[in-house]
Amino acid sequence: MEIFSNPTHDEIKKAAKALKDGHLVAFPTETVYGLGADATNEKAVSRIYSVKGRPTDHPLIVHISSINQLGKWARDIQDYAIKLAKEFWPGPMTLILKRSELAKDFITGGQDNIGLRVPNQPIALALLRGFESLGGLGIAAPSANRFGAVSPTTAGAVEEELGSFLELEDIILDGGSSEVGVESSIIDCTKDYPFVLRPGAITTDLIENTTGFKVQLNQDKNEIRASGLLESHYSPKAKVVIGKTAEPGDGFIALANIPTPAGAIRLASPSNIEDYARVFYKALREGDQKALKKIIIIQPDGDGLAIAIRDRSGKAASRKVTFR
Repeated sequence: MEIFSNPTHDEIKKAAKALKDGHLVAFPTETVYGLGADATNEKAVSRIYSVKGRPTDHPLIVHISSINQLGKWARDIQDYAIKLAKEFWPGPMTLILKRSELAKDFITGGQDNIGLRVPNQPIALALLRGFESLGGLGIAAPSANRFGAVSPTTAGAVEEELGSFLELEDIILDGGSSEVGVESSIIDCTKDYPFVLRPGAITTDLIENTTGFKVQLNQDKNEIRASGLLESHYSPKAKVVIGKTAEPGDGFIALANIPTPAGAIRLASPSNIEDYARVFYKALREGDQKALKKIIIIQPDGDGLAIAIRDRSGKAASRKVTFR
């Protein structure tokens, strides 16, 4: 495994070649770090599932370089989906669309739809363009962590969690800390109206203003399988508890205006909602590094990105996964 910090043009080209040769590349996006493979190479994609310990029926998001690649992976695209793509790509938004013949079962989990996204991060975009210049069509890339665990927002977190599972020819591209800090909004665009499956930085207000449709969080999450929709996810090894009073020795995450209870260990003091999202996963990981048994989270109120934070923290508190 090689790690390239602030990678040069030649190092990104080397990573693109590694992808084309069937190896894995972890790379930064504006949301979290992804673990990438050639989305048309079944053997390479199977290594993603193996490295992550991810169930093979859990679909992957395919990253593309621009809206111009959309028609290669999707068909029967709704007009409102095109509006969303034009408005928010590159950006922290994944669209669920009807799949084309290019999208095979090993990417979609056997479903008739595909998740697509154009990341808004210079290294990620350069990697995608370099990969496409070699004949690549898209990079499948879930978050670069073990399945169900806390998503990584730094290359160091990727190395810590996956380093022992990666092979000599695999590469980690270090682009610093992720700017947004929580995963992309996932929007089901397979029906006449959009549904938000996973909240994120592209909020319901933004979607409504762009499409003209009233948008709600989709409560029927059994109909479509997509990343991050399981009841339990994003979990540290520590027990996460929402809204309780922290006791001495407990970790504590809350907005800066909320005082730290006596004896509690402050893991993050974000000054606003954007900062909360940016530092949230890092704070959970710090709790594990300190070998804390419990982390108390005071969730932020409000709409927009606060909904995504409550979604992630709620799933972290519902941990039912076994770390391997």
